[in-house]
Order: sequence, then C-alpha cells, then structure tokens
Amino acid sequence: HVELVESGGGLVQAGGSLRLSCTASGRPFSNYAMGWFRQAPGKAWEFVAVINWSGARLQYADSVKGRFTMSRDRAKNTVYLQMNSLKVEDTAVYYCAAQEFGSGSNKPEYDYWGKGTQVTVSS
Repeated sequence: HVELVESGGGLVQAGGSLRLSCTASGRPFSNYAMGWFRQAPGKAWEFVAVINWSGARLQYADSVKGRFTMSRDRAKNTVYLQMNSLKVEDTAVYYCAAQEFGSGSNKPEYDYWGKGTQVTVSS
C-alpha cells in the first residue's frame, strides 16, 4: 500500500507562483510514475503532469505547458509541481497519484491517490 500526501496549496494572485509537494510512503516509491491531476469546481478531473519512474520523461497538459514544471526527489520520496504564471482558471483541488506499471495521463491508470490540496488563484 502506498500513501500519498499533498501540500503547498493556498491562495495566490494571478501571475504568482506556488510549489506543490507530494510525499509518498509505504511500498517502494522509486519505480512508480507520479502524476498530478486537478479538479476545478463543477468540472471533471483534468490531467496536469506526469513524470516516469526514472524522471527522464515528463508530459504536461497543453494548458500548463511552459508554466508548470514537475520534478521528483527520490531521496525524499517526494514529487513537486512548480506552478508559475498562475491563472484564475488554474483554481482547483490538485491531487497527486502513483502509477505502478506505466506513465500514462489517464485517471484510471493510476493506482494510488492523495487527498488533494486546494489551489486558489485570484484576479
């Protein structure tokens, strides 16, 4: 079993930055792909970013390319999402997730989920 805990959310003005963290515990972490998803009020789940097990390959949603950067720190069992140039439409609950066998961008492919952290961007 893998436990995922997100942190770093908060309230920020449009154009500002936030750094989200997701710390994993439990079974071995290093071989899992890690993803970020978000869900805005009244909206469906949306893929944000994923990093594969080695960290060599990353994929971002078109809506965040050039603004968000994902990374992982194996020593700390933690992945990060650096969010710059935030927009009001980035407001959502952000969730981290772990995928054991791949590095896909679809929600059903993920095996473990955190409880989320709220990001609110004001104009």
